[in-house]
Amino acid sequence: MKKVLVTGGTVFVSRYIAEYYVAQNYDVYVLNRNSREQSKGVTLIQADRHNLGEILKEFDFDVVIDTAYNSDDVELLLNALGSYKNYILISSSAVYPEYAPQPFEENETLGINKYWGKYGTDKIEAENTLLKRNPNAYVLRPPYLYGQMNNVYREAFVFDCALASRKFYLPKNGDMKLQFFHINDLCRFIDVILDKKPSQHIFNVGNEIAISVREWVEFCYEVTGNEVSFVNVYDDIEQRNYFSFYNYEYYLDVSKQEELMPETKPLYEGLKEAFEWYKDNTDKVNKKPFFDYIDKNLP
Repeated sequence: MKKVLVTGGTVFVSRYIAEYYVAQNYDVYVLNRNSREQSKGVTLIQADRHNLGEILKEFDFDVVIDTAYNSDDVELLLNALGSYKNYILISSSAVYPEYAPQPFEENETLGINKYWGKYGTDKIEAENTLLKRNPNAYVLRPPYLYGQMNNVYREAFVFDCALASRKFYLPKNGDMKLQFFHINDLCRFIDVILDKKPSQHIFNVGNEIAISVREWVEFCYEVTGNEVSFVNVYDDIEQRNYFSFYNYEYYLDVSKQEELMPETKPLYEGLKEAFEWYKDNTDKVNKKPFFDYIDKNLP
């Protein structure tokens, strides 16, 4: 039985990854402070990742899957680990500066992105620290992740609008494109990496096809069984006050991923799965006051 360590393991990405590998009959360990409910089938290593001491030295992991936010997270974990064979860091597309040529390729020069700020630059430092210490590690850079267990108020916001039969306030004409990646596809690609051990160690991951925000909202309403009526917002209003995404369109070149894993989950199917999960887990999403802002400030 393969032994995997997942850092975190209680929220969205890390929780889904942990449960995915439990279902694959891995021996799954999660590293967290035990401040949230743990998934069934995992073994908890209760600790603060910034104060690990000798707690990990006795373990021999086949793979470490890390959602580290910054270089300290990586450095301290590497110092604390005993033996491990593979290390995969879930990074972010936020490492690419918004002014760089698109679609972003993996060899693009990294830098601060004005929309993501410190989150992106911290991820850059985490990547650099990891690959300097372990050149054989792998780094994955997804766009917007979605699917079951998503605690970020993105598709769930649109589901709420649909279930309340509200009109949807759409930024401008809705042509802005978004690129997504289902959390299950992220796990499947980790499987591919562990199996094939490609010579490339940094991968953009995501759906090949981007989708307009208008189409995305239509999909979200459709999976709830409702039809959408749009109100276009052309005023010079900060988009994030009433919508789930920045006014920022970008594309990742995912051709290297596609060479190894050609098929990804169709967005509509992924949103259906996300809605089925959300119906029973509305309390697990960090909701934002979009409705309040819309009702008070938009006609």
